[in-house]
Amino acid sequence: MSKHWIEHPAILKGIEVDLIPLEENHFDELFAAASDKRIWEFYTGDWSDHKTFVRVYNGSLSQREKGAEYPFVVFHKPSQKIIGSTRFLDIVPYDRRLEIGGTWLMPQYWATSINFDCKLALLIFSFETLKAKRVQLKTQHDNLRSRKAIEKIGGVYEGVIRKHMLKDDGSFRSSAYFSILDDEWEVAKANLQRRIEEKSDH
Repeated sequence: MSKHWIEHPAILKGIEVDLIPLEENHFDELFAAASDKRIWEFYTGDWSDHKTFVRVYNGSLSQREKGAEYPFVVFHKPSQKIIGSTRFLDIVPYDRRLEIGGTWLMPQYWATSINFDCKLALLIFSFETLKAKRVQLKTQHDNLRSRKAIEKIGGVYEGVIRKHMLKDDGSFRSSAYFSILDDEWEVAKANLQRRIEEKSDH
C-alpha cells in the first residue's frame, strides 16, 4: 500500500492524450519537445536549456518520492509522441488539496483541444479518485493567454500573490491564483467536455 495520496503508477487516460508518469527514460524525448523557446516566456526559467531541464525534472522526480509532486509526460496518441508535460504539485492530503501546474505543450498544440483534454483527465482524477476538495492553478500575473485558459476550464480567480517566485534571471514574478472546488466540479466538468467537443469539431 502506497504511503502517498497518489499511488504510483497513475496513468490518466484522455481522449487524444494519455498522461503517463514521468521517468528518466522520457528525458531525451521530452527535452526535444521543450526546445521551442516561446514555451518558456512566462516561466521562472528556460527549460529548453539542458542543465535547467535536468534540474527541474530530477527535482520533480525526487519530490514524487516524498509525495509532494507527481509529474507526467503528455503522450499524444495519434502521433505516438511526447508533446509536453504537466504535474500535480503542492500535494496536501490532510487538507485534500493539490495544484495542477508545470504544464506546457509544444506550440503546434496551442489553441487545440489538447490542453482541455489534459486538464479534464487531471481534474477527474483529482475530484473523482482522490476526492480532493480544492484544486488550484497559478500563472504569472501578466500571462493573459494562460489566465484565459484557466478561466475557460472553470478556474475561479482568487487574486495575485505579489513577488511570489524568484526567477532564474534574478527577477521576481507575481502569481495569479485560481481554484476549482469540489462543489463546483460538476459544472466545470460539463463545461470542459463541451469545449473539447467544440474544438474537436473544427
